[in-house]
Amino acid sequence: MRLVTNEFAPLKNVRVKDGFWSRYQDIAKEKIIPFQWRAINDLVPDIEPSHAIKNFRIAAGLEEGEFAGYVFQDSDVAKWLEAVAYRLSIDPDPELEKTADGVIDLIAQAQEEDGYLDTFFQIAEPDKKFTNLNECHELYCAGHMTEAAVAYYEATGKDKLLSVMRRFIDLIDQKIGPEEGKLHGYPGHPELELALCRLYRATGEERYLKLCAYMVNARGTEPYFFEEELKARGYTGFWNGGHQDHVDGKYNQSHKPIREQKAAVGHSVRAGYLYTGAADLAAETGDESLARAMEILWNNVTNRQMYITGSVGSQVWGEAFSFDYHLPNDSVYGETCAAISMVFFAKRMLRMKPDRKYADVMERLLYNGTISGMALDGQHFFYTNPLSMWEEATKKSGVAGHIRSKRPGWFGCACCPPNLARMITSLGGYIYSSSADTAYVHLYVGSDAELEVGGGTVPLSQSGNYPWDGRITLTPGAGKYRLALRIPGWARTFSVTVNGEAYSPALENGYAVLNREWHDGDRVVLDLPMPVEFAEANPLLRADNGRVAIMRGPVVYCLESADNGEDLDALQVTDPGDFRCETDDSLFPGMVKLTGPALRRKPWNTDDLYRLCGSADLEETEITAIPYAFWDNREDTREMIVWIRR
Repeated sequence: MRLVTNEFAPLKNVRVKDGFWSRYQDIAKEKIIPFQWRAINDLVPDIEPSHAIKNFRIAAGLEEGEFAGYVFQDSDVAKWLEAVAYRLSIDPDPELEKTADGVIDLIAQAQEEDGYLDTFFQIAEPDKKFTNLNECHELYCAGHMTEAAVAYYEATGKDKLLSVMRRFIDLIDQKIGPEEGKLHGYPGHPELELALCRLYRATGEERYLKLCAYMVNARGTEPYFFEEELKARGYTGFWNGGHQDHVDGKYNQSHKPIREQKAAVGHSVRAGYLYTGAADLAAETGDESLARAMEILWNNVTNRQMYITGSVGSQVWGEAFSFDYHLPNDSVYGETCAAISMVFFAKRMLRMKPDRKYADVMERLLYNGTISGMALDGQHFFYTNPLSMWEEATKKSGVAGHIRSKRPGWFGCACCPPNLARMITSLGGYIYSSSADTAYVHLYVGSDAELEVGGGTVPLSQSGNYPWDGRITLTPGAGKYRLALRIPGWARTFSVTVNGEAYSPALENGYAVLNREWHDGDRVVLDLPMPVEFAEANPLLRADNGRVAIMRGPVVYCLESADNGEDLDALQVTDPGDFRCETDDSLFPGMVKLTGPALRRKPWNTDDLYRLCGSADLEETEITAIPYAFWDNREDTREMIVWIRR
């Protein structure tokens, strides 16, 4: 029996009309998707060439040449196509669709007779297919292209790419599995697992779910596949090009069976994708032990290894989780893709149980740790997302050398920009879900939706000025059903009115439930007061002891040197009630910035490095805080900090 208790509204059933997110979706339409199209076609000067489309042309026999780029370069094309599919779902564009159809024709032309499709192996190492599942991303690329195929089919009804990927997945199914003569393997970089669940839902073919179950359940079991694979290759590694003694199973979460894993370890994007696929599998198959395992890992990540912005992956080595409560601010990795993977994970957990804690994390990520990876022009991107940046240290310190003080236009390893594009364009699919008798509102995003609830289809709309204002107006369609509104964990109080009269809803797992017969014209108003707040960290989180983060509603704020001068670590704040909210359109329309008093430690008038303590040497000053997601959009930013001394 499936563990799905509610289904999210399909993207095509939701129209986002929101002051905040509509601008991001416009940026995706007008800037990100066109820019990334030029980038994967090597048409943008002064950035690292992608070679992604060219590789497909070579594989298709349309050009001569050698493979170029990373071994996973195909995934950039897949994620671009997926973002295009979501865009077409909500805003038909014949020219864009024609361009996408051309790319799909190219991909189909590049596919081999037996269904194989991976340009690296087709061009560079045709005799080594399926010999290095651990390192070479064959199954990862297949997963991303499968996700694109499902999304494009759902958006347009066209199944050409879906047919291409079904042929490749069928080939993978012939090569990998528990049967004698097959490889008893699974992806080194998880992604195919969650794609197989999506393919199963799109086609109804049980064999795709069965293949997913095998890959999830075989991972980390004995005999250890990746060690056997390495031995068969003569202990030759791909990335270092030389001898490799052993496989670090923790790096890709294959160190033990997934049900035995109690803490998140290793590469944070791989972890997020694996957990997403496993949660999806548990929901579809009714695997309660797997669902419990995902709950344990969810709790470990969100309660012990997640930054206040939602970012995960605290160390540069391995782009990885490190250990509980180790969350340094200035050397964090915090890859944008890792934050996005946690959005995916949260949605899958919500399908099994509508619980505020999942949607709270999803909201925190959406407004903070994901979109911080992109400049407001939609053409410059961060791979890493620090919570403290000192430009001089990024240039001179080995510890912070991976941190950039300015977003570049692109990367040779360009996984994050197209990942952002597909997340932003698919946002409508994260807002609402429904069960037989309940319509759930998980995110407060201005939109119109149609939900399957109460045995029929009902409209539901919401409007407001979130996240700058906590007053949300909802207009539910007629019918008898329960309307469940998430009360965010950051909200100390809330109130609800129905047609102007106070309403006292029941609370279920953090959702205010309004159970009544709804009539056309009914109007629900949810008020979530948004005072300025100081957040503090668990004392076990040593990096933030004695410090606070400024928050208002779901938005985490930061200080930049552009507003507050340099040496931000010398600042101290005292009372959140002293801060004023001011609308400032200079960075983002309707943005609320915060201004308030602080104390600054005065610089010494001596060259001494140390001295005995005397009386406090502080001066009063005023500081300005802006949303963390918007930092580094001004040229004169040399420092940034989230956690401030108190």
